[in-house]
Amino acid sequence: MTKSEGIEPSPLAPASGQGVPLREAIAVWARIALSSFGGPAGQIAMMHRVLVEEKRWVGETRFLQALNYCMLLPGPEAQQLATYLGWLLHKTRGGLIAGILFILPGAAAIMALSLIYASFGHVGAVQGLFFGLKAAVLAIVLQAVLRLGQRTLKNTPTRAIAAAAFVAIFFLDLPFPLIVLGAGLIGFLGARRNVAAFRAGQAQTEAPSALGEATPDHAKPSLTSSLKTASLCLILWLAPVALLVALRGRGDIYSQIGVFFSKMAVVGFGGAYAVLAYVAQAAVETYGWLRPGEMLDGLGMAETTPGPLIMVVQFVGFMGGYRHPGALPPLLAGAFAGALTTWVTFAPCFLWIFVGGPFIEKLRANKALGGALIAITAAVVGVILNLAIWFALHTLFGEIDRLDVAGLRLQLPVLQTLNLASLALTASAMLAVFKFKLDMLPTLGLCALGGLLLHLAGAA
Repeated sequence: MTKSEGIEPSPLAPASGQGVPLREAIAVWARIALSSFGGPAGQIAMMHRVLVEEKRWVGETRFLQALNYCMLLPGPEAQQLATYLGWLLHKTRGGLIAGILFILPGAAAIMALSLIYASFGHVGAVQGLFFGLKAAVLAIVLQAVLRLGQRTLKNTPTRAIAAAAFVAIFFLDLPFPLIVLGAGLIGFLGARRNVAAFRAGQAQTEAPSALGEATPDHAKPSLTSSLKTASLCLILWLAPVALLVALRGRGDIYSQIGVFFSKMAVVGFGGAYAVLAYVAQAAVETYGWLRPGEMLDGLGMAETTPGPLIMVVQFVGFMGGYRHPGALPPLLAGAFAGALTTWVTFAPCFLWIFVGGPFIEKLRANKALGGALIAITAAVVGVILNLAIWFALHTLFGEIDRLDVAGLRLQLPVLQTLNLASLALTASAMLAVFKFKLDMLPTLGLCALGGLLLHLAGAA
């Protein structure tokens, strides 16, 4: 790669042959991490702009293939995409740098906001701010559905899969992994039969990229290397949880948090939006870590800070430790529980990439696998639409009736509990986002201010 192509060789360049200086890569990943607002749609779009269009480190086709694999994984797809691309460019240390930097700013911000929330959340002004944030979050979730849909649902079969996924999770209450497997099977068979909708699109012309299309030596699969990597990742992820359970018992708050969020990391397909209802129900109804409505407060924090939206679980863990501190001071207990939650949530993300990545690289030319990933991405759109409706119901109404009719699960709002102040704020947020194209942060700020003013006026 030559200087004229924007890539200057360096002594820090990796031995695998890519001409991307590691020092420059660290600066770029830090820049991406600090500006990674807007949820997964915005984060992925920003990575594409920086890595594909601006730096030309990764080609268009390679980027989309990596994205489709990350959409298949449990956990935050944007963070895993950063880890995957960092690993391709600079081996394991590159993946660790990219993945950890993507997490750090949001983790620090959510921890600070959790401390403030626990200390002053009962103060009316703070409650008013979070009341306003909920309305903005609803508008942003709907925007995420539309953006993802526009990018992925380009034909009738993918739109049908998205609709079927929505019905399956919203009306039939089917588990997300089953929906993913069903969609993947449809895409796999469709690609095998050469159905156009499930053929992975190949860019006709691509600018030269530092990574190129050849598989780097370190990304070629090796069973021995994979077993060693998997063993190390599993020990780092699960050893702290096993130690807590052994020393404190399964009924201890920290053991519960470690076990629960470790399970969530395995079944949490579709990112924060897709798993939020599952986490909220368990945290509120099963464990008593949160009060009703606090999950939306936590998501409001995650929306206002950089990093993955799944970082909301750190707030959930924090509040669980804060409310059940045992012998520790409540704030210290909350901080420890929040840090534990973050660890067990994100540690497996590196396992999926470092162990699975080499095999995906080997299979990335496989048309059937590409078709499966296209279908899975479509199914995720339907799941996120389910969350958008769940948000709308719980933001606008004080009570929701749950009915089971002919095998269908129906959630019907109690109309008398409609919150007019929340409706007004939500409508304003919708106008700001969809009509006036206001960016996310100004929308969140204005809605938070609106919630504060409504509280001072006695309407919230």
